[in-house]
Amino acid sequence: MSALTARSRLVAGAAAVLTLAVVSTVWPDRYADAQTAPSQKWTAKTAPADADQQAPRTAPKGEQSIVVLVNDEPITAYEVDQRAAFLALNAGAEPELKAKAEARWAQIVQDPKTNERFQQLLQDKNVQIREQAQDLQKQFLMGLQQNMLEQLQREARGSTLPRFRKQAQEELIDERLKVQAAKKVGIEVSDNEVKTFLKGLAERNKMTLEQFAQQIKSSGVDLATMGERFRAQRAWRELIGRRYSHQISVTQRDVDRVLSSAASEAGEDTVELQVQKISLALASKIDQTTMTKRYAEAEALRRKFGGCRTMGELAKSAPGAKFEDMRFVKPASIAEPMRSMLLSAKDGDMLPPVTTAAGVEVYAVCSRRAVSGNEAQRTKTLEELQTKELDILARTHMRNLRQEADIEYR
Repeated sequence: MSALTARSRLVAGAAAVLTLAVVSTVWPDRYADAQTAPSQKWTAKTAPADADQQAPRTAPKGEQSIVVLVNDEPITAYEVDQRAAFLALNAGAEPELKAKAEARWAQIVQDPKTNERFQQLLQDKNVQIREQAQDLQKQFLMGLQQNMLEQLQREARGSTLPRFRKQAQEELIDERLKVQAAKKVGIEVSDNEVKTFLKGLAERNKMTLEQFAQQIKSSGVDLATMGERFRAQRAWRELIGRRYSHQISVTQRDVDRVLSSAASEAGEDTVELQVQKISLALASKIDQTTMTKRYAEAEALRRKFGGCRTMGELAKSAPGAKFEDMRFVKPASIAEPMRSMLLSAKDGDMLPPVTTAAGVEVYAVCSRRAVSGNEAQRTKTLEELQTKELDILARTHMRNLRQEADIEYR
């Protein structure tokens, strides 16, 4: 077989593989961590000297115009556009973009001109070995895919950016106020903290900081945008924690209610209650007078209640009363509304009387214990409840800052 014939077969074979190739278009999680992490200042000055792509690009003159002054601190049109691009990137449009990418990729791969370009590339490179052809094919496909993704992202930005500009502007105003308020009490987030955060973000995306900067830049977002967002969030979190953490009042009973509610839906229990009760039987024929008398007796028992150790003696003081130490019970075994009432009670509390099929009953909660293996979930739930309370206080504080601020729209 001549070298020319062998090479022709190699080209044809590689071209056929190209036509049948199935390449998954990767749309990474759009760096959602950057939305919830604290905020710090990332500037061109702090970027590595060998990473030109990390430094924010020089904004055109029109984009340098000031659109808002927040207590005399400017926000430029460029900053608003950058934040709008970032918000668009995280707006949940990924499924739609992915579908478009897959459809467009199928067109590219099946287009005869794609094969022609690849064959021409093989000829230009004078490829003679199958392994070389496969390596070149991989590079060729990756180049096609990157160009396609960048084009799709440009199209997406053009259609979505306008609707995010107002949100971006208001978010930047809030962040200016957050950083200003934090500085007043001596809280500042250093450039090194910002850089550490961004490096961690890059590593979680399996990239170097330089690669990560280039990746998001191809989506129209400068790395500085993420850094500044992180700076504001971090400073705000510390400020709110210092100012309001002592006002948070989440108890173990609050944790019990949340966990028990979730566990009941799943048919599980996360806590066991040590319960005692006194039952006051009713006659087979019940009238209003008898019912009123029994409730009065039950209320008298509540007034005399001195703790679970007194329950047995209390039962002896009421005619027809029956004492029962239920020991530790699972809330799911108790009917509503008593279950919720028991979970809400403090240890050592006696609850108001209730009417059941057995008569009028009064319950006392003596103690409680976590179901084995649930400690981690309890800790997580406690932290979540504390965070919710802090979030409420944070929103109130931000409203106050807005009312007191001098905000000038231009």
